Amino acid sequence: MRHWREGPGDRRSYHHGNLKEALIEAARRFIAERGIGGFTLVEAARLVGVTPAALYRHFRGREALLEELAGRGFNELAERLARALTSRGTPLERFTRMGEAYLAFAEDEPAYYAAIFETRGVHAAPESTDRPSPFDLLVEALQATFTEGFAGVTPRFIALEVWALAHGIATLASAGHLPSGPGIPDKYELLRAGVLALVHGAAPRERSAPRD
Repeated sequence: MRHWREGPGDRRSYHHGNLKEALIEAARRFIAERGIGGFTLVEAARLVGVTPAALYRHFRGREALLEELAGRGFNELAERLARALTSRGTPLERFTRMGEAYLAFAEDEPAYYAAIFETRGVHAAPESTDRPSPFDLLVEALQATFTEGFAGVTPRFIALEVWALAHGIATLASAGHLPSGPGIPDKYELLRAGVLALVHGAAPRERSAPRD
C-alpha cells in the first residue's frame, strides 16, 4: 500500500474545471492510507486548498464522492479482467490470470477497491454502463474454460464462489492477516489452488470404465 504524508508543498493548484479531479485524487490518497473511515470531505478540501463549501459544486457530499470513486474503480477492474480474458494461453490459463489480475488490482488501487465494496448500488460509471461488469466477465471466462458445465449447477453460482474466494484473500492480504512464511503459499498460489478446488469439485465426474 502506498503511504503519503502531507507537506508544505503538497497542496495541489488547479485550473478552472479541474477541481473535481483534484478532489478525486485527494480522496484516493486519503483512503489508500487511512481507509474509508479515515476519509472526510474537510480533509480533502484542505489538501487541494479550497474551502469545504467549494466541494459541493461537484459532489452532493461524502457519499457522492465515494460513489464516483467506486464507479471508476469498477470500470478499471473490468478493464483489467477483460485484458486477462483476452490474453494468450489456454482457457484455464486465462481464467487463472483473471484471478491474479483481481488480486493485483486490490493491491495497486486500495482506494478504488475499498470504495467499490463500501459503496452500495454502484456497478459502473454512467458513461460506461454498456461495458460488461467484472462478474459478467468472470461468468464468461468460467463457461469458456469449463465447457462441460457443472453437473446442473449454474455457472453464475460457481462464479460467485470464485469471486468470494478472491475477495476474501484480497481483504485478508490488505489487512495483513494472511499468514506467510516458509511452506505457506502466497496469495496468488492460494487463489489458484482454491479456484481449481472449487471448479473441479463442481465439474461433472467422468464415469469409471467397466471392469472386465
